[in-house]
Amino acid sequence: MKVKMKGYWLIALMLLSISQFSDAATPEQEINHLIDFVAKSDAVFIRNGTEHSSQDAAEHLAMKYRKATRYAKTAEKFIENLASKSSWSGKPYKVRLSNGSLLNAKDWLSNELKEYRRNQHIHN
Repeated sequence: MKVKMKGYWLIALMLLSISQFSDAATPEQEINHLIDFVAKSDAVFIRNGTEHSSQDAAEHLAMKYRKATRYAKTAEKFIENLASKSSWSGKPYKVRLSNGSLLNAKDWLSNELKEYRRNQHIHN
């Protein structure tokens, strides 16, 4: 009887572990969240010395993602390879927040990804 109970507990723990993994956001969901985050921000994006609205920046990132998905297998790779610098000039993208702070897009997006994952973990 003890062997059967241990078996049931083991199965229950395995199912719980599997359900935890299935609730995690996929890389595509995380990347789409980041693009949506950019679109809804009130930030000015500076790309190759030119300022762009948050909506224009989000459209640009979405276009880069569609054309170069192979370089963005994870949200981190999306940030590193597509969303943080110009593929044309290599210059880092900058973000000017509504409070006037100027940040590297890489840092800003990486922080948002951490926050998104933390919130996903809390809600799951």
